[in-house]
Amino acid sequence: MTSELREWLNLFVRWFHVFAGIMWVGQTYYFTWLDGQFGKLGKNTVEGGTAPQVWMVHSGGFYTVEKKSSLSVGPEQVRWFRWEALMTWLSGVALLFLVYYSSSGLIDPDVADISQGRGIAIGLGVLAGGWLIYDLALKSPLGKSEGGFALFAILVIGAISWGLLHVFSGRAAYIHVGAMMGTIMTLNVWMRILPAQRKMIAAAAAGNKFDASLGAQAKLRSKQNTFMAVPVVFLMISNHFPVATYGNTHNWVVLVALVVGGFAAAAIIRKA
Repeated sequence: MTSELREWLNLFVRWFHVFAGIMWVGQTYYFTWLDGQFGKLGKNTVEGGTAPQVWMVHSGGFYTVEKKSSLSVGPEQVRWFRWEALMTWLSGVALLFLVYYSSSGLIDPDVADISQGRGIAIGLGVLAGGWLIYDLALKSPLGKSEGGFALFAILVIGAISWGLLHVFSGRAAYIHVGAMMGTIMTLNVWMRILPAQRKMIAAAAAGNKFDASLGAQAKLRSKQNTFMAVPVVFLMISNHFPVATYGNTHNWVVLVALVVGGFAAAAIIRKA
């Protein structure tokens, strides 16, 4: 592949990745915002016995949204939001291969003298291992404490960051932490949220009462995705600021600080 072709391919995939990410994060925050609004309204019905509604204005018109616990249309009329996550992740993995796995950007001999193949294996192992640690921890008693789980997540991210910065180039280490969190977000959607939604729709279509815990688990995963989204964006753009981030003497501390700052920013955005 010529350098010119690689640059054009890099440009196209990066544009696709950013655009898909905008669509994914945008709809994720929109629905979590809606859930928050309905939480404020409570379960009480408004005047006339109708369910609470959220009114909005946009594009020269008014929009009203009502949250329902039953399905009054056929399952084929229900709009799903799933492809944005998959397209964001696939394009992100394509960028990993273009920028790091098929070039010299992954390994820094001054950091660790390892082969490219071993580095790729470590990188892919971090993506898969990060998901397994997260998923098992969330299913354990630790997952019942929001504060405890957040502290656990920060400690694990700190340990992984420190380890990667002693194996990869600084830039590659930062990107792999972001890719790990992006992988967790995507698998949350495809492995946990969507299966629960399928069961909810099937039960509603059959006129059966669906398991409320399914909706609660899907909502929890979606909520955590909103918290991970901001740090992931921070880490994506970190490669433009090498002195402040991955090139800093305390680069792993900076990385953890970016993640914690992202969590805090997400908490503020969710309440806006």
